[in-house]
Amino acid sequence: MDLSVKQLEEAVSLRRQIDQLQSRLNGVLRGSGGGGASAGAAAAPAAGGRRRGGRRKRRGGLSAEGRARIAAAARARWARAKAAGGGAAPSAKAGRKSSGRRRRGGGITAAGRRKLSQMMKARWAARRRGQG
Repeated sequence: MDLSVKQLEEAVSLRRQIDQLQSRLNGVLRGSGGGGASAGAAAAPAAGGRRRGGRRKRRGGLSAEGRARIAAAARARWARAKAAGGGAAPSAKAGRKSSGRRRRGGGITAAGRRKLSQMMKARWAARRRGQG
């Protein structure tokens, strides 16, 4: 591949423009505006606690000791609740009656289920009559 000096100069010029535009794009994505950033600024590490690509670092995770303390406290709460009887969890929702059984929300009664069954049977019978 034979390239002339003129073509090489043009390639170098294009590469500089690409690098310049890339650094401006990185600046815009980071939120700094990216006015006249040089090509070397794109390779520099991001400042302000941010990683490349504009994402913030996660902070404030629990240490292993903290997690262990929380787990120990939860085990102690369960032990107290089981010792109190019933084996149920400590009631965080005060004022709720507990019959020992777990209630499902939005259930249907047996009478309601029967009524729905009769209605559906009647609907399908009417549809069969309409077709036959």
